[in-house]
Amino acid sequence: MASGVFDIVHLGHLHYLQEAKKLGDELVVVVATDATVRKMKHEPITPGKMRVELVAALKPVDRAVLGHEDDIYKTVEEIRPDIIALGYDQRFDEKELEMQMRKRGLQGIRIVRLSKMDYDLNGTRKIIQRVIDWHTLESKSNKPQE
Repeated sequence: MASGVFDIVHLGHLHYLQEAKKLGDELVVVVATDATVRKMKHEPITPGKMRVELVAALKPVDRAVLGHEDDIYKTVEEIRPDIIALGYDQRFDEKELEMQMRKRGLQGIRIVRLSKMDYDLNGTRKIIQRVIDWHTLESKSNKPQE
């Protein structure tokens, strides 16, 4: 199991999912709900159901599901993965995850933190900033001279 926002799908997402897929024979990806994205990161650009459809279409992904807003562990209980793959930049604490899963009777789930891979546009906010910078530069260069 892997999880994420996947708001603007980019190479960093693809490589994260490819690495997660290598850990097992089936990859289920949990896509964060719009409310979760708002709470944890930013206003989502792409609605949750669309993000699920995009992620499901990626080659490494066997199934994509929309997560639960109120309790991230509900999805873990439903999927019952053998392994949870965490991206290098995800804010989850592995020990806290293990403790919470033990409390819910979710034993034997291995948590694997994947290593960082360097790519130019490896984050949604970096992509957004690059577009803003480009737009600002274009606006200045197309401004009529006085």
